[in-house]
Amino acid sequence: MQKYLNARKVPQLFVAASALRFSDPKNFPWTMAYDPNNFVEGRIYGQYILKEHPKARIGVLYQNDDFGKDYLNGIKAGLGDKAAKMMVAEAAYEVSDPTVDSQVLRIRDAGADLFFIAATPKQAAQAIRKTAEIGWHPVQIVDMKASSVGSVLKPAGLENAKGLISTNYGKEPLDPQWKDDPGVERYLAFMEKYYPDGDKSSNFNSYGYSTAQLLVHVLKQCGDDLTRENVMKQAASLKDVASDLALPGIKMNTSPTDYRLHKRLQMMRFNGERWEVFGPILEDVGQAG
Repeated sequence: MQKYLNARKVPQLFVAASALRFSDPKNFPWTMAYDPNNFVEGRIYGQYILKEHPKARIGVLYQNDDFGKDYLNGIKAGLGDKAAKMMVAEAAYEVSDPTVDSQVLRIRDAGADLFFIAATPKQAAQAIRKTAEIGWHPVQIVDMKASSVGSVLKPAGLENAKGLISTNYGKEPLDPQWKDDPGVERYLAFMEKYYPDGDKSSNFNSYGYSTAQLLVHVLKQCGDDLTRENVMKQAASLKDVASDLALPGIKMNTSPTDYRLHKRLQMMRFNGERWEVFGPILEDVGQAG
């Protein structure tokens, strides 16, 4: 569909996907993703590890496709010239594999003491559970797309996930720390009015709200010039835009040569019940990939 829409010059805005191809204005000028791309997220993890765990022996579990390989290449880019020394194991899995048990064991046996899980929800839950079952206690980082409490951490076992590290750009609407936040209040009021039966904690709903809000911003920037060309021009001219559900300090900026909406992320740690953000905002200033 991406090739079809680009060939016909149809704007494809705020795609719910994170592969590099969805943030590639040179080859796909009519497509812009909303998610941080996996390469950027991986590079931020690499920068975090260099600062906080500079002597780590890193093992990576990754999905054997563009999704996982972008993470793998991103973390190596973040580690820079230290990557060759710090990376001790890389284990790929196929989406059709029934489990990732053998890959987890291979990474542990390689002597890794920091485990990066670049996986989708099912395999991430399996990896977190297996790590606990074998009594292995590395520093564990899981990619943002597999950080859902409901679909990943509960199946893995909340106690098994305690201490897990990931990153994010948005607020959890029902987290007590945001109970008086104006942006969250607007989101909850919207849900109550337009989708009262909807799950207010669902990241599908908060994601839909945030992308729709950004589209409204772009259309307002267009004024009365609602041509396809101007819609893309305005989407590629965002300056310090913050959505209602963005974490404090997270703003979106784009240009005609940089379609990445989210280059600023904040680390978070799971306390056994919910995620807690910590540390400064981390910004990826490198090339898109």
